Amino acid sequence: MSEPLDRPVWNALTTSQAHLAVASGAAVRIDPDYGPFAAARDDGEEALAALAATLRGPEDRIGVVERQAWPVSPGTRILGGGELVQMVWDSPPPGEPDDSRIVRLTEGTAAQMAALAHATEPGPWGGKTHLYGDYYGIRIGPKLAAMAGERMRLPGRAELSGVSTWPEFRGRGLAAALVRRVVRGFLERGDTPFLHCYAANAGAIALYEKLGFRIRARLGFTILALA
Repeated sequence: MSEPLDRPVWNALTTSQAHLAVASGAAVRIDPDYGPFAAARDDGEEALAALAATLRGPEDRIGVVERQAWPVSPGTRILGGGELVQMVWDSPPPGEPDDSRIVRLTEGTAAQMAALAHATEPGPWGGKTHLYGDYYGIRIGPKLAAMAGERMRLPGRAELSGVSTWPEFRGRGLAAALVRRVVRGFLERGDTPFLHCYAANAGAIALYEKLGFRIRARLGFTILALA
């Protein structure tokens, strides 16, 4: 039996987040305002053609996340990507109380969230990325200093994402406090937390391992555009 996390995009957009898909059938694609993610049903000719067909023009991009090496759809070209590690929560619920400064972020903070994400690049960020699920933040003075929240969701699993801190506020434990808050929320509703991190980001991986995650698998992230 295959593990759903081996194909996180396909399994999210055909189950818990099917309502976010703007293409379905042999290939699925999330609403581009949420992110670039897309996936094919399999690596057959029909599905690969359907995946290429989700691209809307020469400036459009899709991101494919797969456990196995995935063929490039005819008519597309690779623009970038990299190796990811997929990590899953492998510890008891966090025992530390929530940092009293943590607040749930609302639509009114969307611009500040986008500014933080674009400056620190925790992952693809679009106009509706903050609407995937609950996001939490810590303010220092008037500034949103750090945040973390939710992205992909599969039955019984939820992805920690958007973990980011402005450089001047790093080293204060803000990210760790926010990760614990998001993880606690996932566990309370019965979801196992998981995340993706670039394999070269040793510092982030070490932090996540210290907090209670373990590396489950290595996956590839491929950014495609029309040829």
